[in-house]
Amino acid sequence: MEYYLWVKWAHILSATIMFGTGLGTAFYLFTANRSGNVQAIAVVSHWVVKADTWFTTPAVIIQPISGALMLYWAGFPLQSLWVWLSLLLYAVAGVCWLPVLWLQLKMRDMAQVAAQSHAALPERYWRYEKGWTALGFPAFGGLIVVYWLMVHKPF
Repeated sequence: MEYYLWVKWAHILSATIMFGTGLGTAFYLFTANRSGNVQAIAVVSHWVVKADTWFTTPAVIIQPISGALMLYWAGFPLQSLWVWLSLLLYAVAGVCWLPVLWLQLKMRDMAQVAAQSHAALPERYWRYEKGWTALGFPAFGGLIVVYWLMVHKPF
């Protein structure tokens, strides 16, 4: 049982890091983009990519591993609807998050070039930014529902 509590702690901590870092970096890049300040966008996008690499990615990996261990150790039936719905929504968030990572890399690179050359951001940057923003809604919304399912285990 001692292992269960350590894994539960890791699961809760990684969920907090995953959601908190994701929401925080999204907020800062979203607001930097709204400022229109190319220098600020370049700096913020640089650190958003780093934060997702250093914090969000490990947390995304820890979540399903720790969740599977807790399900097994606690004896929850794998055929429970809340388990499958959680996995489906986690997958939806992941399907949204992977292109977001790619978009962030491209946006960071475009912002760096624009900042160094004292130029405006290209139109492609703003097309990518619209997609990046749109993908955030189903990803974060899905995770909010996953957290509710994890706490309530309704069915």
